[in-house]
Amino acid sequence: MKYDVIIVGAGPGGIFAAYELMQSDKGLKVAVFEGGHMLEQRKCPIDGEKVKSCVGCKSCSIMNGFGGAGAFSDGKYNMTNQFGGTLHEYIGKEKAMNLMQYVDSLNLKFGGEGTKLYSTANTEIKKLCLQNGLHLLDASVRHLGTDVNYIVLENIYAYLKQDVDFYFDTFVESVRAEEGGYVISAGDREYVGERCIISAGRSGSKWAESLCEKLQIKTKSNRVDIGVRVELPAEVFSHLTDELYESKIVYRTAKFEDLVRTFCMNPHGVVVNENTNGIVTVNGHSYEDREKHTENTNFALLVAKHFSEPFRDSNGYGESIAKLSNMLGGGVLVQRFGDLIRGRRSNASRIQENFVRPTLKATPGDLSLVMPKRILDGIIEMIYALDKIAPGTANDDTLLYGVEVKFYNMEVELDERLETNHPGLYIIGDCSGVTHSLSHASASGVHVARCILENGGD
Repeated sequence: MKYDVIIVGAGPGGIFAAYELMQSDKGLKVAVFEGGHMLEQRKCPIDGEKVKSCVGCKSCSIMNGFGGAGAFSDGKYNMTNQFGGTLHEYIGKEKAMNLMQYVDSLNLKFGGEGTKLYSTANTEIKKLCLQNGLHLLDASVRHLGTDVNYIVLENIYAYLKQDVDFYFDTFVESVRAEEGGYVISAGDREYVGERCIISAGRSGSKWAESLCEKLQIKTKSNRVDIGVRVELPAEVFSHLTDELYESKIVYRTAKFEDLVRTFCMNPHGVVVNENTNGIVTVNGHSYEDREKHTENTNFALLVAKHFSEPFRDSNGYGESIAKLSNMLGGGVLVQRFGDLIRGRRSNASRIQENFVRPTLKATPGDLSLVMPKRILDGIIEMIYALDKIAPGTANDDTLLYGVEVKFYNMEVELDERLETNHPGLYIIGDCSGVTHSLSHASASGVHVARCILENGGD
């Protein structure tokens, strides 16, 4: 089969690249290859009753499939250049913002109308943070919620499948350059594309790294974010979440001067498992539908670790910590903050008697046996700092789940078109190391599609 453009990965980057290519009147033949399931078949077997923990599915429905790892996320689109990636360093700040706002308009068009847009502009919370050694980052946030985000993806797929060939449950084993294009191997078949867009996502970071090695595309070590997910009563953070919904707050620790940040805040949400390459970590979701709200809010506290030569395997470092948690608890560990600071492990009875009821069934344990001391010290410092602007954060009953790890691909050497040293081969989204968020990944897909069209998509 021959195509004008082949896209590897049906996450946000691949989806919005395909959409933008279809807006052309050039009649392009486009195919999208995805190792996971189509959207309606993405069902995690964990039901909290019969199946209570990860069973190691061949393709993790939370991480893979149409919509990518963001399909069952909180559906937060942060429109900002201050976090979420470095796309603006390649294409310029104004263009990056315009692309993110364009993606927002498409989300509204495909079912997100009526969802709320939050903003940090003119908020007194910024002043409150500064007075307590914290820094609130600027952003506009569109909150779709896990439920509305699913509807948007359904509608986009219904639109795209009319003109785009989708290959689900089709793992792309290799990509090689040949005269006139690129050949991808999937199973026992090969497909040819004049141009190829790699959008393998966070879960495809190792595969993308091996692809770069084979094609001699230069990369450099990126960071890995390691931390915990905090769960506490929604009332504690309500003055922040009611106004901002998602507040990205950064703190510099007094002890080591490391930066600790809040991430993925889910008011009235749930804590969930996440399986990345067979390693079980923790994440959080929340819903727009009030009937699905819980009494808790959860968010991540992450410490970014950058590595210099000769060490290059930042993801391997994060994986080793997550594996240790899996070894001790069979998956995710949970600990009361009061137990952590007293140097004792949480047990089933302490969790049962806790005032904050956990939304994820995790193994009670001791995070100090898993997390490096420097990282854990920073997280504890951050909790006490947040307690100054949100009293109750440092209560004994606050729950900490571990570990949460955000893996990033090696940062790929790309030009302003996000094109590699191989003409017509583009690497976008989180697997490129350039983007770390739904909005940036989506915008990168639109950008590359427009570059292809401007460069003669026919």
